Amino acid sequence: MDPRNAPSRPLIFGLNFVACIFFYLFYPLYVRVYRHTPAMKKTRILILALLLPAGIVCGQQDPVFSHYMFNTQTYNPGYSGMSGMITASALTRQQWVGFPGAPSTMLFNINMPFSLFGFRSGAGLLVESDKYGFSNDIDITLSYSGLFSVGTGTLGAGFSVGVLNKTVSPEWFIPSGPGHTPPAGDPLIPENDESYLALDFSAGVYYQGLNYYAGLSVTHLNQPKIKYSQTATYVSRQYYFTAGYYFQLPNPAFELVPSVFIVNDGATTQYLATGMVRYNKKIWGGVSYRISDAITGFAGIELYNGLKIGYGYDFPISEIRKGTSGSHEFVVSYSFDIGLGKSVTKYKSIRFL
Repeated sequence: MDPRNAPSRPLIFGLNFVACIFFYLFYPLYVRVYRHTPAMKKTRILILALLLPAGIVCGQQDPVFSHYMFNTQTYNPGYSGMSGMITASALTRQQWVGFPGAPSTMLFNINMPFSLFGFRSGAGLLVESDKYGFSNDIDITLSYSGLFSVGTGTLGAGFSVGVLNKTVSPEWFIPSGPGHTPPAGDPLIPENDESYLALDFSAGVYYQGLNYYAGLSVTHLNQPKIKYSQTATYVSRQYYFTAGYYFQLPNPAFELVPSVFIVNDGATTQYLATGMVRYNKKIWGGVSYRISDAITGFAGIELYNGLKIGYGYDFPISEIRKGTSGSHEFVVSYSFDIGLGKSVTKYKSIRFL
């Protein structure tokens, strides 16, 4: 092809954008009717063929969790060490149950305070696996934050460095007969497993006051480039904002905790608004609304001395509800205090009084 007649990058990006919109609007309806037919298999190939030729694939957003208020470390390194205790959490999310290729996410994170040359600090580790369609992403991240006393609260400013491994494992079903092109017949359709490893950087700030909190962070700062044999893509930056307030109700055993969570990938924005009630800081329950996407009910309890468990169910309100029974999310966390990060109190010897 004459380069002068080749489509421009803006045009290519626009075509990919239109393909993405078509996919998210109409694919769920198609699946509902034809999910177990050969035509469904052909459609998957067609969709992938539409999205791959430009070398820019529709970006997969980071998972958005219903328990975002209990999972801050995952998306904001500035939170590391903020609780003043060692906190370990495990979470699993099964999204759009019954939908073929729906996202399935598992993660483990741990963070702790410590003192670095007398300077209040925090550190964290995140291990996350996110499977969706033919893809499997594994992210291992280390984070550090500096902790500062500001006003009546604590400000954490941190960054994280990690490795992101993205793997594509296609499993094609090609009907026999004329008119059906096998993957080997099209270089833009991956036939074998492919994997790519990239460095990943994030940064964030988090402030915890006496009865409120707020955080701002950016993940994938360097927009890691992912290069496969026939195509390439990148992981777009994700911008996060969260804030919440603790209202003491007339009965001092109860608290009302409204919060908001906003995430933007440069193209789309998700808004979550949550109302949660806590009893004696041991039992909680609430409802979240994800605009044009889902309504979530969640509840949890502290069982024993820092051990907490929680469950959330997402009821979809978008068109995808016709192809799924909803989403499930479980979280377990444990916090304990061994005095890390606390300053040492010095006393004069009575010999020198």
